[in-house]
Amino acid sequence: MIRKTLNASRLQQEVDRRIHRLQEIIEDGVKIRVPRPQLQEPDKTGCNWKMTNFGNAIGFERDIERVLVAVRAEYNLSTEVKDTGNPFGD
Repeated sequence: MIRKTLNASRLQQEVDRRIHRLQEIIEDGVKIRVPRPQLQEPDKTGCNWKMTNFGNAIGFERDIERVLVAVRAEYNLSTEVKDTGNPFGD
């Protein structure tokens, strides 16, 4: 399967959305802090990012890991750097 690419903010939002729609998370009313993805060399599956240090996640590690496995199988982190140009025009 070919992965879609997302920038760091969109990837972070997607992981956050999936975590916070899990029944266990909803029932406990917990808000888990989702870190920004970190670029890495592609692993054996071809995924080029990882996430570590989730906040307020004690007791939900397995749930988070399931979400990460699914999202890492679907998406890669975009490595394109946008040229914002010189704001001073020189």
